[in-house]
Amino acid sequence: MSYKDMDDNVIVMKNITKIFGKNKVLDGVNFELKRGEIHALLGENGAGKTTLMNILYGLHSPSGGEIYINSKKYTSMRPKLAVENGIGMVHQHFMLIEPFTVLQNIILGTEDIKGIFIDLETSRKKITKIIEKYGFNIDLDAKIQDITVGLQQKVEILKALYKGANVIIFDEPTAVLTPQEITEFIKICNNLKQEGKSIIVITHKLEEIKKMADFCTIIRRGKFIDKITVSLSSEKELAEKMVGREVNFKVNKKEIKLGDTVLDIQDINVLDNRNLPILNNFSLSVKKGEIVGIAGVDGNGQSQLIEAITGLRKVESGKIFLLGKEITNKSVHEIIESGISTIPEDRHKRGLVLDFSVSENMILEKRSKHPFSKNGIFNFKNINDYTQSMIEKFDIRPKDFNAKARDLSGGNQQKIILAREIDNNPDLLIAAQPTRGLDVGAIEIIHKYIVEQRDKGKAVLLISFELDEVMDLSDRIAVIYKGKIVGQKNANEADENELGLMMAGGTSINE
Repeated sequence: MSYKDMDDNVIVMKNITKIFGKNKVLDGVNFELKRGEIHALLGENGAGKTTLMNILYGLHSPSGGEIYINSKKYTSMRPKLAVENGIGMVHQHFMLIEPFTVLQNIILGTEDIKGIFIDLETSRKKITKIIEKYGFNIDLDAKIQDITVGLQQKVEILKALYKGANVIIFDEPTAVLTPQEITEFIKICNNLKQEGKSIIVITHKLEEIKKMADFCTIIRRGKFIDKITVSLSSEKELAEKMVGREVNFKVNKKEIKLGDTVLDIQDINVLDNRNLPILNNFSLSVKKGEIVGIAGVDGNGQSQLIEAITGLRKVESGKIFLLGKEITNKSVHEIIESGISTIPEDRHKRGLVLDFSVSENMILEKRSKHPFSKNGIFNFKNINDYTQSMIEKFDIRPKDFNAKARDLSGGNQQKIILAREIDNNPDLLIAAQPTRGLDVGAIEIIHKYIVEQRDKGKAVLLISFELDEVMDLSDRIAVIYKGKIVGQKNANEADENELGLMMAGGTSINE
């Protein structure tokens, strides 16, 4: 690429290399972004996408390569310099102060000053103009802790625009959004594009790339693979370039004979954190050899259901049985020992100790058992050998049992949890948002292992906000609305529109 070729580009990254310890995370990657375009950065979990953008934003220094911003050359960036060059970044885990208001979060670090005081009114007027320009609908006086995840994302976008961003980087922007919020996010990006802003979206959601992106740069295992015009490519082509092999989008399930009831929930009532009813006379059963999927919009009691089953939240009334034995309000340890394993919906809060190694996380629930310890003394050889076997079986990257969990990508963190929970050989596997934020290759692997549990005669309770996932994986679908199961249907007879109507509180369906 000649210097002249870069004139139309607002960003050019040439031969970017990044080495962490012994791992070459990026190996000579090229990336370019034109003004007024939406550009997707596609790759598997751990491919190096976020690292590349962290280098652009100045959170990491490259080990080699060059960065051009508006044709000006840099060998490395700093966040302050990136902001001065009109670059903003909205991280996957939002950088907001929860007790502060929306207004306070937006202006933090760039406050207008009048005398010795912060001039909130001048700031409010500036932000209101941005809100009106881009069609945002948000209360500047609301506290972050009181607004939805979708609104929190808007706050992050407003922060970037308020600081003068002409290029906005989004890291996995739809991983925690509802379908309605995703539609609105795409609309916001198109509005920004119409105003001449340039958008970079780090993602592995192929359907969304097709809906919103003009171009797509694909990275695989730290190397540049291709730059594609999105309108001229298919989801299948994108997926195959991303993972380097053919991807099976269809979940293969064989016919299986149902066994005895494993989980039996009878008329339970549960309160939320404000002591208000959230599950109302909730009943559901799951048998051996079936996957029961719960479909519903976020906030209808799914999280509290998981907590009630697993001993993290008190059941006010009603009963929960596992293989005929009552486990209502038992301790978390007793419930795990009774035969329940859980892939939690929040892998950081409930699934991993982020500062522990892969080995330490792999044996969290069996650290006091043979062959990992004896008389309180750990057998590190057995622990590390076991972890290495799990790393190979579940394709966890990097293949280093000493790596800290927080240094792995989201997909590889999820594989640690999946390996640990499945290896517990549970009677009931609860899979809550099991593929949230994962690429198609990782999704295929996780779906395979979930179906494998079912095929071994285990019971699986699936909770997912992805209706496609519920319909593909489940044998039976139960729709939850306002803390109740309002209808159930065999998955092979389920209709997406009918389920969607149910999820919004429409007419009930029955088996």
